[in-house]
Amino acid sequence: MKRWRKLAAAAILASGMALGGPSPAIAQTKPEGEMRFAVYVTLAPAWLDPGEAQPGFVTPFWVLVALHDALVKPMPGSRMAPSLAEAWSESEDKLEYEFILRKELKFHNGDPFTAEDVKFSFERAKGAQLKSKVKEVVIVDPHKVRFVLHEPWPDFMTIYGTFASGAGWIVPKNYVEKVGPDEFIKHPVGLGPYKFVSMKPGVELVMEANESYWRKVPSVKRIVFQSVPEATTRLAKLKQGEVDIAYLLEGELGESIKNDANLKLVFSGGIATNFLDFLDMWDPKSPWADQRVRKAASLAIDRKALSEADTLGASKPNGNVVLKSMEYALPIEADPYDPEAAKKLLAEAGYPNGFDGGELYPIPPYFSTGEAIVNYLAEVGIRTRLRTMERAAFYAALGAKKLKGVCFCSTAIYGNAATRISEIVPSTGNYAYGGWPDIDQMYKKQLTEIDPKKREAMLHEIQKTLHERTRFAPIWDYFWPSGLGPRVEEASLMKIDPFPWSAPMEDVRLKRP
Repeated sequence: MKRWRKLAAAAILASGMALGGPSPAIAQTKPEGEMRFAVYVTLAPAWLDPGEAQPGFVTPFWVLVALHDALVKPMPGSRMAPSLAEAWSESEDKLEYEFILRKELKFHNGDPFTAEDVKFSFERAKGAQLKSKVKEVVIVDPHKVRFVLHEPWPDFMTIYGTFASGAGWIVPKNYVEKVGPDEFIKHPVGLGPYKFVSMKPGVELVMEANESYWRKVPSVKRIVFQSVPEATTRLAKLKQGEVDIAYLLEGELGESIKNDANLKLVFSGGIATNFLDFLDMWDPKSPWADQRVRKAASLAIDRKALSEADTLGASKPNGNVVLKSMEYALPIEADPYDPEAAKKLLAEAGYPNGFDGGELYPIPPYFSTGEAIVNYLAEVGIRTRLRTMERAAFYAALGAKKLKGVCFCSTAIYGNAATRISEIVPSTGNYAYGGWPDIDQMYKKQLTEIDPKKREAMLHEIQKTLHERTRFAPIWDYFWPSGLGPRVEEASLMKIDPFPWSAPMEDVRLKRP
């Protein structure tokens, strides 16, 4: 008989969730009011469908945490808390994972939630790596599902049970098959705390409370996300009372909130690490191919001053693209600001008068930070030209390996050290413009190492080598200032750490008369 090891007990206690089915919210107040958010990106229809979420791309979860729900997901106090699955277990040979589903749950359209929906959602989700590791998904009974792997894979739950992929976020099989994926995006149905009402792509998304949500009845009746790309407009809307929460008000805009008695300055973020990626370093004829040149660029940047200017000091310098709080992370201090040492390294590399470093592409919308970095590099003789792009075009070009020069890039992949570097370190990564054979080999080996100590040693060696070779110039773990209006009682920022936006959405509250 196969032996199983329970995995969910600690998570259940940490998240404060009971095992059983949905509990009636008899004592809870009926949802009231409308909370409006000014967001800094263009709202994409694809974000409404968990099956369209690209692995490692955290932005869609801004919306997914409201409309949908997952078997297991990060919650306050737990990185992997039971949600639609009330418990789960792992076989001792680490080849099978079994989930016990909550009973009597219904999708927004009334369809019952069963194991069929779990299997269907997994099979339609994006993520070749995850699917290649899973041999089959077995429906044991309507409320129990089992994932069988080809071989032990220590990152299964890290990817399936966090924001690292959308595979564990559930959609209704019958409804999706009936209307098709295109119509599903136009009118999505989920299991989350909010129901879809309407969407004007790129402009506005409206949702209303799901009063049958199993965890708790949301306090706010109506949630509205408005796309407001211009930061000064977001601030103006906040001050005029047109929105209640305005995300991403950097520099002077954030400072101005301090002097307004009606508004509150808050900070969130912490999932993304920004860094310089030297896209041309793999070309032996490029100056960036010399490690001394890359180190000079890192030493040229005053991370502390940059953080004070852009994020009011909230962003924390890091010498690693992996968050220090992540499993298997190797703590590495950020390079100091030392322009003289940078000039010396450039001279040693044969560039006493500096060189043309090509174009510098900042990840949208962080153009002002990109401009500051261009100026820092210029001070030591590295001449770059700022090149800004629209967000979708930027990611398309970056992923197609069409950019040249330097990227002020970002990684926000959830999970552990291995998942964090998966897209940018191995030469097969979607955003890696090259790689080293020894790192590729070590990365591949650690993926199947089930001994935590041996795996940690390998991942520490990878991170140490990346630092020694200056594969990247990490800048900071990014936190940003935002503003709250006078009607907000609870914005639910940083309740899930790390998660950049309001969550859980059922916890947000407006002040009541």
